[in-house]
Amino acid sequence: MHRKVSVIGGGGARTPLLIHGLLQSQQVLQISELLLFDVDRGRAELMTALGREIARSLGSEIRLAAAESLEAAVGGSAFVLSSLRIGGMAARARDERIAIEQGLAGQETTGPGGVAMALRTVPVALAHARIVERLAPQAWFINFTNPAGLITQALNEYTKLRIVGICDTPAELFHRIAHVLGASPDETQCDYAGLNHLGWVRRVLVSGEDVTARLLENEGALRQLYHANLFDPLLIRTLKLIPSEYLFFYYSQRKAHQNQLRAGASRGEELVRLNAELFAQLQAATPKDGLVIYRRYLRQRNASYLRLEAEAGSAFHSSQLEPDPFESATGYHRIAVEVMSGLVSQEPRKVVVNVPNAGSIEDLALEDVVEVPCLISAEGVKPMPVGRLPETVRGLVLAVKAYERTAIRAAVDQSWPLAQLAMLEYPIIGQWEIAEKLRESFTKSDPEFLGYLSH
Repeated sequence: MHRKVSVIGGGGARTPLLIHGLLQSQQVLQISELLLFDVDRGRAELMTALGREIARSLGSEIRLAAAESLEAAVGGSAFVLSSLRIGGMAARARDERIAIEQGLAGQETTGPGGVAMALRTVPVALAHARIVERLAPQAWFINFTNPAGLITQALNEYTKLRIVGICDTPAELFHRIAHVLGASPDETQCDYAGLNHLGWVRRVLVSGEDVTARLLENEGALRQLYHANLFDPLLIRTLKLIPSEYLFFYYSQRKAHQNQLRAGASRGEELVRLNAELFAQLQAATPKDGLVIYRRYLRQRNASYLRLEAEAGSAFHSSQLEPDPFESATGYHRIAVEVMSGLVSQEPRKVVVNVPNAGSIEDLALEDVVEVPCLISAEGVKPMPVGRLPETVRGLVLAVKAYERTAIRAAVDQSWPLAQLAMLEYPIIGQWEIAEKLRESFTKSDPEFLGYLSH
């Protein structure tokens, strides 16, 4: 079996990491051809050159190329991986600055930034998916594009493709829980449920023993669960749930906003600078030297993750102690490979992904995309039952899902009143006048992709 894999948005900064993961799993995935497509052909070519150097270092003879068109990239693919950033990092930075000016934290997947990203991305993602539907109808469409749950729901609702949405946030949390407990990830089981960037671990077992209470009482361990100082241990103990990191923007929205004001920047604005430096250096380097530069970039980026919003510190910290990101046990590339490996195997793998609920969470509709543990094999993706959500988080999940549904309708119908309604339904925004100001600012800042939100 030889498989073609295509990456939409292949010029993105994380593509070499993905290529490395795919090539490391060649024995299982049997990839013969890997094509990268990006609207910025130069970036795709640059990532292709780095990918070929990765292939050379791993002894892989895969055909790796930058495709001239989306159609050429996806035609006949067994897997299509989509990682879009419509408008580039500059759009993220603009969105986050608009949010900050309206008194809310600037973040690309939650709050106003997430709304703008969704409204900008849904039409493009659907257009791409329909091309895949026509040229590779049997492909598995792996959605990386944020906001991952919302985009996956839109694709599930409006296409007939086989789609699964992925995010590395739950797996990262599971590994950190195992680490603070002094256990291996293989012997640690975390019962998890929610939506993308809105999920909680409800129970932790190590070798079959329930250790949840022990973990919740260990303040030192709770403080080590995240990349930055996100949650008061008392909050976690009182919830009796371990929140995924993006709950910080719900539980500490004002703190996140004030820290951004103190830091004088958002994460997006800092990444604009960092990415500009990366690509300028890559343009001038050989592919071999480029990989050294790229590893340094990833270490710097990873070391600074969520620190600005949580601690108002310097956006970038020393990365000397950061491990080699290519060999990390978790991350963007690992979750993709785990899902794809499951889909070509007879033995099911248990992975947390974004899929239609199908009764997994009793509080949500069957068609609502949720983030839950699934059994993944060649037979497909089967969500596991998790029951009802705890009362302390049920209302928040239902409200955010209502926002997601309305935002998708707004993007599909090109309706600015529905866009404002979505922001009204969204707990982080929740006010009509603020929603109106946000809509007007988004329209003015991005007429190309958000112009339909104007009167």
